[in-house]
Amino acid sequence: MALSGKFLFLVGVLTLFCTTEAMKSKVTRMQFYMHDIVSGPTATAVRVAGRSNFTSPDPIKAMFGSVYVMDNPLTVTPDPNSTVIGRAQGIYAMSSLQDEFSLLMTLTYGFTSGPYNGSSFSVLGRNPVMSEVREMPIVGGTGIFRLARGYCLAKTSSMDQMDAVIGYNVTLLHY
Repeated sequence: MALSGKFLFLVGVLTLFCTTEAMKSKVTRMQFYMHDIVSGPTATAVRVAGRSNFTSPDPIKAMFGSVYVMDNPLTVTPDPNSTVIGRAQGIYAMSSLQDEFSLLMTLTYGFTSGPYNGSSFSVLGRNPVMSEVREMPIVGGTGIFRLARGYCLAKTSSMDQMDAVIGYNVTLLHY
C-alpha cells in the first residue's frame, strides 16, 4: 500500500512538472510592413460590398458599410521591392458612421519565409486609421504561434490616395 501511494505521488509530481514545463510561454517581438494597394491593376485589396446608391459630402458616411477582401504582401522594410516574408489575408470593413474613420479588421498574417515560415497569427479588432499609432489584439495563431495572444501596434509609414504602407510592431505570447 505504501509503495502504491509513493508511486501515485511520483506520477502526480511528474505530471505537474511536465505540464508546467509545457505551459511556459515564449515572447516573440517582430516588425514588418504591410502594403495595402486598393488602386490600379495590381490591387491587393478589393471592395466586395457596400452601398452603391448612397452619396454624401461626408467621405466617412459615404464609405460606411464598404467591405474589402485583401491579400497584402508583408515585407521587411517599407520599400515594396524589399524581401517579402508573408501575406496578410482577410477582410476589413468601414465601420464608423461618426467623425472617425475606422475599420473593423479580421486578418491573418501568414509567414512564407524566414524563422516564422509556415506560422501565422490572427488579428481581430477596431483600427482607427487616422490615429498615429493603433493597437489591435492578436487572438490566436498557428505553427510556432499556436495559442498566441498579444497585440500589434500599427503605424502608417506612407500613403498615396487610398494606397498605404503600414508598419507593424508585434508582441506575441505563445507556447
